[in-house]
Amino acid sequence: MPDAVAKGGPVIGINRDGIRTGAMPARTVALTFDGGPDPVWTPRLLDLLRRNNARATFFVHGAQAARHPELVRRIRAEGHEIGSNTYTGAVLGESSAPRFEAELELTQSALAGTTGQRTNLLRMPRTTTPETLCGREWDAARRATGYGYVLVAADKGARKPAQGIVRQLSQTESAYAEARRLLKNRTVDRFTTVSDGLGLVPYKSASFVERWSGEALIWTTRIGQVFSTAMIWILGVAGGLGILRLLLLALFARAHVRRLERFRTGAPWMREASGPVTVLVPAYNEEAGIGSTLRSLLDSSHREVQIVVIDDGSSDRTADIAENMGDPRVEVVRQANSGKAAALNTGLAHARYDIVVMVDADTVFEPDAIERIVQPLAHPAVGAVSGNTKVGNRRTLLGRWQHLEYVFGFNLDRRMFEVLECMPTVPGAIGAFRRDAVIGVGGVSEDTLAEDTDLTMALWRAGWRVLYEESAVAWTEVPTSVRQLWRQRYRWCYGTLQAMWKHRGALFGRGTAGRFGRRGLTYLALFQVALPLLAPVIDVYALYGVLFRDPVESAAVWFAFFGVQVVCSGYALRLDGEPVRALWSMPFQIVVYRQLMYLVVIQSLVALLVGSRLRWQRMQRSGTAAEQIGGPVPYKSVPMP
Repeated sequence: MPDAVAKGGPVIGINRDGIRTGAMPARTVALTFDGGPDPVWTPRLLDLLRRNNARATFFVHGAQAARHPELVRRIRAEGHEIGSNTYTGAVLGESSAPRFEAELELTQSALAGTTGQRTNLLRMPRTTTPETLCGREWDAARRATGYGYVLVAADKGARKPAQGIVRQLSQTESAYAEARRLLKNRTVDRFTTVSDGLGLVPYKSASFVERWSGEALIWTTRIGQVFSTAMIWILGVAGGLGILRLLLLALFARAHVRRLERFRTGAPWMREASGPVTVLVPAYNEEAGIGSTLRSLLDSSHREVQIVVIDDGSSDRTADIAENMGDPRVEVVRQANSGKAAALNTGLAHARYDIVVMVDADTVFEPDAIERIVQPLAHPAVGAVSGNTKVGNRRTLLGRWQHLEYVFGFNLDRRMFEVLECMPTVPGAIGAFRRDAVIGVGGVSEDTLAEDTDLTMALWRAGWRVLYEESAVAWTEVPTSVRQLWRQRYRWCYGTLQAMWKHRGALFGRGTAGRFGRRGLTYLALFQVALPLLAPVIDVYALYGVLFRDPVESAAVWFAFFGVQVVCSGYALRLDGEPVRALWSMPFQIVVYRQLMYLVVIQSLVALLVGSRLRWQRMQRSGTAAEQIGGPVPYKSVPMP
């Protein structure tokens, strides 16, 4: 910096006559406060100055001025002076040209919107005495004076108030104490503003456009404050719901392992369910996987099985493949295309036995799956049992993500639902029912697109209990493209919302129905509707925190939440007998896959609210449900003669 600055006074200006500096006259003190206005300390400082009949200069951040325009107006109304401390407190010597200009102009806009004036005074952030205006800071100072600013630094601490000083303070408790001490100094005749002490012109009037743009900035800031506050509340609610769900899942999964033996095979009073079983297989254009499905059912260890394939107007070889299985236990019923619910009702009409197992035509079953899933039906209060559905085609990244979702999001949920006696869905892939219970609720309803959820809720309302048999394993084929996945989950979510609305009366029911309504429907509303709507805020706010706030703190919060999810997912994999190494894909699942699922919930809810009618969406099958259990043997489809 030039010697004129290094050896001059703390107030610096550059004009056609060169560099000019100035200092306060003897026995005159210019108190200057940086930052703010602060809603806590600025009013206290103003009260202190008023009691002592003193004036001061407040160098404000434009962002704070836009947030607290009433404090800016009070500063001016009480005779104090306002200067610029930039918009965010950025170091001007390290700022790019656009950032440099924005820091100065946005502050002027905020002041124009609050006071109708533009300030001529500037204090550069992180500068104290004139000696600190060196290197890049001096270059920035020269640029600032080109905009017409007078730079205000501060005197060295060795200079006494009696000599006249510019004292630099912040808007904090310690600054308040120092200001109070200075105001009691008997060697000072007056405490005034920088401009008054040196005879400067501190302001110029803002134009109409400048005042209008300043007011727009203030309103935008207010809206941003409301939005930010709302986001913080949403973040708290979403984070709380997320943590609560994880804790509930872990707690009740543990309880599921240790308890409920009274509803399990092997209890002293329970007889074995060994009677004949009817298996209903609704099928529409399932030639890719129907052979594998039927062969796995025929290999069942259950002694007596009737398999009814309901061909729902297929245009491919589905019915022909089923008829050519060469086993009298397989019966094929053909009907015009009417939908899955109608196909199941047709199957119920052809069922010869009291216990009915409903399965999907793209699913492959373990040999003991049928035998195991019917065992809980030995208890007379049980009307339906959910099996354990696992992802068979999990070799792709999308398949692995769905595998984690099935184990953690579905099967762990079912353990909790059983403990709480509020299982909302027996999945269409594998579920066992009492035939008279299903007929008693009017059969499989066609009112919703989630016929399995609708039927399960109807059974609860009729007084039946629904359990989960984790040892009855079925391997299902999941979508292999994002488009297919979206269509499938959209239908699931839309249908579930329909079923929840249809059975909302269970919230006010008594006994079994009431317990299901208040526990199951409330859980679905909180954790499968509200949480997906709010959960993206966690990721968005974490990203915002990394970019604009404390990156370490924001990243730590996100990774802590992620760590809890990993632990719970690992526990779920262990309970399901799955290798924990599947967790490697979980970070990508959270970043990409879950966001997709959140959008599905949002679209489904909007569609339901506006009254859109969603049609049935069928997934394109590839017959890969058996990939995970050994490839071609024993369930790979082979060409039929």
